[in-house]
Amino acid sequence: MEPINNKIGMPVLGFGTLIPDPVLTVSATIDALEAGFRHFDCAERYQNEREVGKALHEGLATTGIKREEIFVTGKLWNTNHRPDRVEAAFEASLERLGLDYMDAYLIHTPFAFQPGDDQDPRDENGHTIYDHEITSSDTWRTMENLVDDGKVRHIGLSDVSLEILSSIYQSARIKPTVVQIESHPYLPETELLNFCKENDIVFLAFAPLGHGIRPGLLEDPTILKIAVRIGKTPAQVLLGWAAQRGTALLTTPKTKARAQENFDVDFLPQDAFDEINSIQIRQRYNQVVKTGVPGFIARVD
Repeated sequence: MEPINNKIGMPVLGFGTLIPDPVLTVSATIDALEAGFRHFDCAERYQNEREVGKALHEGLATTGIKREEIFVTGKLWNTNHRPDRVEAAFEASLERLGLDYMDAYLIHTPFAFQPGDDQDPRDENGHTIYDHEITSSDTWRTMENLVDDGKVRHIGLSDVSLEILSSIYQSARIKPTVVQIESHPYLPETELLNFCKENDIVFLAFAPLGHGIRPGLLEDPTILKIAVRIGKTPAQVLLGWAAQRGTALLTTPKTKARAQENFDVDFLPQDAFDEINSIQIRQRYNQVVKTGVPGFIARVD
């Protein structure tokens, strides 16, 4: 599949690096590179940037692929939203990844947490401690400085509502060019997608397979029937649908075979595409857009 037709050159098919196991992070990242993935989505929150950097360094050396042929995205975590912490957090991620620059850097969520080394600050009752003195606009202005300094080429947002995206877009000196959000046939986010298309923002869908939860999208009757009809796996059908809508997307295959499967994606026949668009189930698996706290809630039948 050709790179998405966008101004920032982000490939359609991206590899998400949220893998808890360090050894598996390295092997899966190398497998993804060898399967053809050229976009690698990282985050300080994932606590594995060194492993991703090691894998990219080894993988590029082995394959002969050049740094400029891959697209690396990083994300600023909630505890570093204060303007005096943004650059240091970015530089620390860059050092752990072993890179000279990032292609894109996103605010991981629009929620500021209590600043500090604890990524998940909680009070004595177990409640997240938010930093109410900082707004996303404050953080965004410092993100813009990273672009001015040539340290990152593009900046964007993640886990945001259309309302927050629109507000920052209107006030920003340097406009967001990427928005990463959960999206799949159960959560098409059509209104947000349309806003992105109208404003040359890349809509980057995570969890396009519904986090792989079963029962869920991978066992949806419509998806299964289409997969049989066109000779593709359910995962390939879902990824094809996402790409056909004009979004970029992220998956996290953990084996060589799965990486090859997830990279073998084509657009669907129009009737199949229309069938998926007609699915009426609506389900958000990851509630991070409401709290800033990662995690997902499985659908209960």
